[in-house]
Amino acid sequence: MNARHQQIIQLVNTRGSIAVSELAQITGVSEVTVRQDLNMLERDQFLRRVHGSALALDSDDVGMRMNTRYGIKQAIASHAASLINEGESVFIEGGSTNALLARTLSDRRDVTVITVSHYIAHLLKEAACEVIVLGGMLQKSSESMVGPLTRYCVQQVHFHKAFVGVDGWQAETGFTGRNMLRCDVVDAVLAKGVETFVLTDSSKFGQIHPYPLSPGFQVRRVITDSALHPTLLTQLQEQNVAVIQVNEKVV
Repeated sequence: MNARHQQIIQLVNTRGSIAVSELAQITGVSEVTVRQDLNMLERDQFLRRVHGSALALDSDDVGMRMNTRYGIKQAIASHAASLINEGESVFIEGGSTNALLARTLSDRRDVTVITVSHYIAHLLKEAACEVIVLGGMLQKSSESMVGPLTRYCVQQVHFHKAFVGVDGWQAETGFTGRNMLRCDVVDAVLAKGVETFVLTDSSKFGQIHPYPLSPGFQVRRVITDSALHPTLLTQLQEQNVAVIQVNEKVV
């Protein structure tokens, strides 16, 4: 996959749909080349083609989303890993950037990873770190545990830091998600009052999704990339959210 393919995936995922003619204009190649790109990306299940346009899959598939904006997500994950001290237990929720964080921690024998993600657990099946997988109802599309039993498990375990994902943020709504049950798990984590970081690339800011995180438990720390718009950065800071920005990791 080359840089143009990454750009096309990002545009499609950000907008939901985009015309072939506009993709050709943005990427600086012919419409014929764009169609060839789309054929390849559809074959590899990164998007869906319709006549004259490309559509986002709107998929919860973590492995697929890990390949979108990979360099940025790896940079975020690497910085998050640097904040975890020797001997700490950390909660890592689902999502692509969190999966990269888990993979970054895999060689650290001094860390215990607690997760609701079976995808992350599978990534760490041969890892040096200890892994605790919480129970509940398996949400098959995201490979994550959700529901009342998962909330109870979160309440019963203890950890030093937590790393969670979100799908959107607006100043008026705060952090929001596409899935109610996964937002409920994040709320249970926030209710514990431990140091919690949102890991997300800057494309999520400015978006709104149906389910807000509970206003009673505020997120105070975000790790994102340096492309975050200055206006959004100011709005986050005005709401007492500490923002760490990292530069894309060249891969």
